[in-house]
Amino acid sequence: MEMRKNYLFWMSVFILGFFVLTSVFAPYICRYSPSQQSLSEKLLPPSEKHIFGTDEFGRDVFTRLLYAGRVSLSVALVAVIISTFLGTLIGITAGFFKGVVDAVIVKIIDVFLSIPTFFLILMVVSLWSPSLLNIMIVIGLTSWPSLARLVRAETLSVSERDFIKAVESLGLSKWRIMFVHILPNVLAPVVVAAVLGFGSAILVESGISFLGLGIQPPQASWGNMLASGKTYLGVAWWLSFFPGLAIFLVVLCFNLIGETLKQKWGGS
Repeated sequence: MEMRKNYLFWMSVFILGFFVLTSVFAPYICRYSPSQQSLSEKLLPPSEKHIFGTDEFGRDVFTRLLYAGRVSLSVALVAVIISTFLGTLIGITAGFFKGVVDAVIVKIIDVFLSIPTFFLILMVVSLWSPSLLNIMIVIGLTSWPSLARLVRAETLSVSERDFIKAVESLGLSKWRIMFVHILPNVLAPVVVAAVLGFGSAILVESGISFLGLGIQPPQASWGNMLASGKTYLGVAWWLSFFPGLAIFLVVLCFNLIGETLKQKWGGS
């Protein structure tokens, strides 16, 4: 199906754009502060005054959801930038230099891929202070191996093409060949992996925060909002429903966009 006729793709783009814009402009959209408490209004169901209801401290859930979106999307963005940079650099280095360099890097990738990533992240976060920056870095530093393996395979293929042999015969430096001539030809799978990585990073951050090792209250993230809501699930369904719905929609949209780009550029 052509991109312009792929309604799921464009609907996903629209929904993601909506989440991003409302999160960025949350201070101008929301009538309340995310930390504003009113114990006389605690656990109120959705209404005209509080469209997503209030939590156990009387804070407006809609406001906290938008501010939490800023946190969760920021964590995903920085983590994906780190993992994409590392995965691309390491993968293209292994695929181009081959030999001992390739063998050593492949072994390192295999070691990382053999470790359950989520448990590795939990271990590292539990050793560090659970700050926003630390979570971004940890997720980014543990998410690069699969991308590195993909970029390595693409680089091995591209480096055997005739135009690469031609530029090598001109005596250009290896780094110029790698980043000027090979890198543009492996960017398509990198972009796809980065888009899919956004969804994975949001899930990881939400899981860490749900377990209490991520973003700490009173700062809101979708994960710790879910954790707070589970206590009141029987009496205040909205506390878990709306952050859960946000995670579901955003991750689904990233996956749909990524799969569409993969079919268009990768043919599979």
